[in-house]
Amino acid sequence: MNERLLHFQVTEEEAGLTLRDLLRGKYGVSRRLLNRVKNDGAILLNGVPERVHRLVQAGDVVEVWLPAEQAETLAPQPMPLAIRYEDDDLLLLAKPAGVVVHPTRTHPDRTLANGVVAYWQAKGELRRFRPVNRLDKDTSGLLLVAKNQWAHECLSRMQRRQLLKRTYWAVVHGLPRHDEGEIAAPIGLKPGSIIEREVRADGQPAVTRYRVLARGAEVSLLELQLLTGRTHQIRVHMSYLGHPLVGDDLYGGQRSLLGRQALHAAKVELVHPRTGKLLQFSEPLPTDMAELVKTCVNIR
Repeated sequence: MNERLLHFQVTEEEAGLTLRDLLRGKYGVSRRLLNRVKNDGAILLNGVPERVHRLVQAGDVVEVWLPAEQAETLAPQPMPLAIRYEDDDLLLLAKPAGVVVHPTRTHPDRTLANGVVAYWQAKGELRRFRPVNRLDKDTSGLLLVAKNQWAHECLSRMQRRQLLKRTYWAVVHGLPRHDEGEIAAPIGLKPGSIIEREVRADGQPAVTRYRVLARGAEVSLLELQLLTGRTHQIRVHMSYLGHPLVGDDLYGGQRSLLGRQALHAAKVELVHPRTGKLLQFSEPLPTDMAELVKTCVNIR
């Protein structure tokens, strides 16, 4: 299979649509990407090049040749990568705590992005680094990377529509009153800070669901699902609830039990944009959090 080729067959329900509406609607080809395809790729209808205003009929075969990927400008820096899954469109990694995902002013290199670029270049592949979900430096767990623009747009759309499910495990201070609940509280930047967030009326909508998995004497193990993707969302919401993450001193947690926030991206579930197959992945707790849970929450 050529990864640049998207191959579709028109259904009865899609008959009468233009190629533009078909591709932009069901198949997730954005206006921006469609313009790139018209300039640097190709659109074929039953093997013949066609313009996007052409109407399609049931049974027609549509082929879209995506533009070639552009090389990433980040410096390649080889590093060990814990690859959990990879195909022509997706790369799933288990990120260790302490590793930054993408270069920033304070962390200009030795990031996960630099390592992934080096990995792809060693295989002779030129790609941009397109993370779908972002994890804080000290958060561990599953990170999904799209290997081309089309896949990134599809996965980002799934994320906005809550079709890409992300589940986290966290150890928090205290014992939540309810066994499960939903926190719907807008999040914005705290005045005077370029990093810290807070719940504020003029913030962006943010929704987190939680479920208590186990309780200890002074801490609890929670499973959380993000229904939105705001920066520091779980950390801010749990602090707002009165149960900051263990180790998260930015939001009221204590570092005596763990030297980083006790947060782990444990599960990812999605429908593959190309194959339509359901993909489910899970990643066990890293050693530091596993020991914390064993010691303080008494899970057997």
